[in-house]
Amino acid sequence: MRTRRSLIDLDDLSADEIEAIFEETRAFEAHAPGRLLDGVDAVNLFFEQSTRTFTSFNLAQMRLGANVVNLSPKDLSLATKGETVEDTMLTLSAMGIGVIVIRHPEAGFPARMAAAFDGHVINAGDGSHAHPTQALLDLFTLRDEFGSLEGRTIAIVGDVAHSRVAHSTVLGLARLGARTLLVGPECFLSTEDAIADATIVRDLDSALEQSDAVILLRIQRERFAKMPIDDREYVERYQLNGRRLARLHPQAIVMHPGPYNRGMELDDTVLEFAGWRYARQVHHGVYIRMAVLDLLVNGTRARVR
Repeated sequence: MRTRRSLIDLDDLSADEIEAIFEETRAFEAHAPGRLLDGVDAVNLFFEQSTRTFTSFNLAQMRLGANVVNLSPKDLSLATKGETVEDTMLTLSAMGIGVIVIRHPEAGFPARMAAAFDGHVINAGDGSHAHPTQALLDLFTLRDEFGSLEGRTIAIVGDVAHSRVAHSTVLGLARLGARTLLVGPECFLSTEDAIADATIVRDLDSALEQSDAVILLRIQRERFAKMPIDDREYVERYQLNGRRLARLHPQAIVMHPGPYNRGMELDDTVLEFAGWRYARQVHHGVYIRMAVLDLLVNGTRARVR
């Protein structure tokens, strides 16, 4: 039975805890915090490919002094010998593992692990369900840019239905007082799949004129047996390009959780745009994950300066 806290989605954190994570992220970016996870054994287990999330969790753990073990799915008896999730968690608990970071294509898999693991489970993305640390770094990037998000309008554009990032980010934006526009065609954003606290908009040009920030999403082709929209039609209706950048407010910014696909959701003019914040998101991601690890393992002790 779970006895220690995990992070499956943003609703596992209070508003005060989110603020504490942001405060500590700023402190960690200013000064190296030292070995706050000294002696903690951490396992990273990614059933899907990842560059940004996998690498940033590794860096976060190592910078905090944890002992890091990276497992691939083929290393697990769970995958090759019929062992249950519960038995695998019992085994890792008995070895003294304190933290597991898990990415899995099945929505709900990290929650199943957390229910059976006597340690901290961090969801690094499960199916189309949630990706809380990506949402936190996106929210931190927006707060760093604008200060308060109260009354700001944020457009999330693209394959919203399959985006775990979008689902977690909308939850966080609502808690911080922002208005969220979800922009995309019916096949990526049906009214039946609407997310609470967000407004569906079909016309990208109209959404851009209202928005303080735009978060672009890639088309997740791996989740479709057959693409429901032609690439040419998607580019014509929803690609962010030089013509559409001109519709944004002068101080607006553009973000992307990555990986981005040139020629689809954006063209090269976006990468040269003064408000392009992708690299800043990636930078913040390491320190956000350091702060999350510290909060889960060490609790809400006096924050490091």
